[in-house]
This record gives sequence, C-alpha cells and structure tokens, in this order.
Amino acid sequence: MLFTADDLIECYRHGVFPMAEGRESDEMNLVDPHLRGVFPLDDFHVPRRLARTVRRDPFEVRIDTAFARVVAECAEPEGEYRDETWINADIERLYGELHARGAAHSVECWRDGDLVGGLYGVDIGAAFFGESMFSRETDASKVALVHLVGRLLIGGYRLLDAQFHTDHLAQFGIEEIPRAEYQVRLAAALAGTEGDFTAAGASTTGAAVLQAISHTS
Repeated sequence: MLFTADDLIECYRHGVFPMAEGRESDEMNLVDPHLRGVFPLDDFHVPRRLARTVRRDPFEVRIDTAFARVVAECAEPEGEYRDETWINADIERLYGELHARGAAHSVECWRDGDLVGGLYGVDIGAAFFGESMFSRETDASKVALVHLVGRLLIGGYRLLDAQFHTDHLAQFGIEEIPRAEYQVRLAAALAGTEGDFTAAGASTTGAAVLQAISHTS
C-alpha cells in the first residue's frame, strides 16, 4: 500500500517522522526517538557573531521559491553537517506533496541569483518540524535558521521540533527532552490556534527577525 502525504501528516501529529537508510534505499522507516531535540522558541540563542552576520543581510532570504531544490540539496549524501543522507526518492516525493498543499515550507538564502543555503520543514497547527538544512556558503544555513525562528515567532508558533540534539545545534540552545514531554508539547501546539507562516511577509530583514527573537528571550 502506498504511503501517502495524509499518512505522513498523521505521523507528525503523533510525534513520528520518516527516515531512509540512504539516498538509494527503497525502504522508509518511521522514527519515534526516546529523546527529542526541540528549540525553545522563547529562549532561542543567537551567537553574537552570527547576530552581526544576520543583521548585515549578506543573503537575500526568500520563502518557498525553490522548495524542491532545497530538498534536493539536503538529500545530497555529503554536506556541511553530514556524511550521509536519510532522504530517498519516496521521502522527497512526499515532502513535495506536502509543500503543494501548503504543509511544508523552505527558507532559502540566495546570493547573486544562486541558491547558497537553506532549510525546509513541515507546518502543522502551531508546530513546525524542521527536517534538514544545507549550506554552500559560510553561515548560510545558520542565517536561514535564525530567519525561520523569527518567522515562527511572528506567526504565533509554539513548537519547533529539530528531531535530534546535535553539537552543531547546541549553540542555539536546543533542548533534549523525553518522548513523553515532547508529546505534551506537541499536543499543546496542535490543539490551539494555527501558526501563520506568512505573517512576516514574503521576505523580511535580519534586523526584524532578531527583534522578534529578542522580544521573547
């Protein structure tokens, strides 16, 4: 039986997300980790040097103009923060379907007409499930992450799921919480008012997203 985009949304609603063994794998596993990496939106930490970079606006940050390309870049087996990929053809197809129905978004960093970094994730209720990021220039994915957090705060989101705690994400204040606590936070984010990913507009400045973050921390 074909696993559909509706099935995938239900997985996220229950705290489960898909991963494949590799790019060429024909199988897709559903993962429900005992410990979950979560960004506290009301206490997201932007390192001082990165804040200066974000404020300079070194990239043109766009939303949803190249979603498929962002996913394809994240699916490359060798990237800045990984030496393998969990995104196979089925997963790529499913996220494309979610994007087409407005349930998945990309944050993209462009310079001189080139896509140089970005991230994507799934948007359900007032929860955003960060999936993967890539960078072809220094700090591009980090700038995209800061813009994502600012956009989520402006849009009234309550949860930013990062799936796993990593050394790279620790600099931003990621928390590692037990599955039971994650389920409580997830239920709260899905039960209330829906977040509005477009509330910040089609694009926004680094200063604006930093201001949104500073007002909650």
